[in-house]
Parts: sequence; structure tokens; C-alpha cells
Amino acid sequence: MVAILPLAAVVCALVWQLVLAGHAAWAVGSAARAAARAHAVGLEPGPAARAALPRSLEPGLKVEVVPAPRGGVRVSVVIPALTTVVKLGSTSASARFASQAG
Repeated sequence: MVAILPLAAVVCALVWQLVLAGHAAWAVGSAARAAARAHAVGLEPGPAARAALPRSLEPGLKVEVVPAPRGGVRVSVVIPALTTVVKLGSTSASARFASQAG
């Protein structure tokens, strides 16, 4: 029993880290769609992406408008880690809507 408890704790931590990474990937997709909609109607995509993200993902937020011919918006966030020792990189998503401005 004593040997299994640390192993169970490590497995739980790894599963929780996977949940955090999946949540970040899901949230960045939503933020990219919100930013693309804002950009399509002539608004700034950054505030729209920030509004669609939970506060915990805002510090690593990057929003860039992709130039034509592809167009659209690319949003990336840093994947949150359970410890400060490990850096997990970032995840990103792109979205594009036809321009609705004027």
C-alpha cells in the first residue's frame, strides 16, 4: 500500500496535466473563433479573444491577424503546468470568417 500511494499520486497528477492541456486547446479554439468574428466585422480581435478565455490563460495570450490570401486570426496561449519546473509550450488555433465590414 505504501508503494502504491506515490504511484497513484503521480498518475493523478499526469491525468490532471492532460486535462489542463486539453482545456487550453479547447479554450484557444473558442478564442480564435471569437477573434475571427470580431475581425470580420471590423473590430479588434485581441479583446474578443481575451473575453473568450478564462483568466488563467490570459497571461500567455498572443493574437495575430493572418495576412491575405489565407486571412483570419491565429490565437495562441501557454499551456498551464502543475509545476513551475516544467514548461509545456503553447497551443494555438486559427479561424477565418468572410469580412462583414462595410
